[in-house]
Amino acid sequence: MEGPKPKYEGLRQVALLTAIPTILAAGPILGYFIGDFLDRYFSTSPWLMILFSAMGIISGVRQTVILIKRVTKE
Repeated sequence: MEGPKPKYEGLRQVALLTAIPTILAAGPILGYFIGDFLDRYFSTSPWLMILFSAMGIISGVRQTVILIKRVTKE
């Protein structure tokens, strides 16, 4: 299988690397809202919000590491 054309390789890497701030922000924000919803439903405020926000941070960092490994591998 043939890879992308060399003239587009730089643009491809820029697109992948600009996704990093979005990934790092989306995880904790989504975790916050899911945790807040579940806290209201189960009346456990603020424990689930903290738990899901922390899980969002961890998943955002994990996805960022995977993305950076993929970009540097190419």
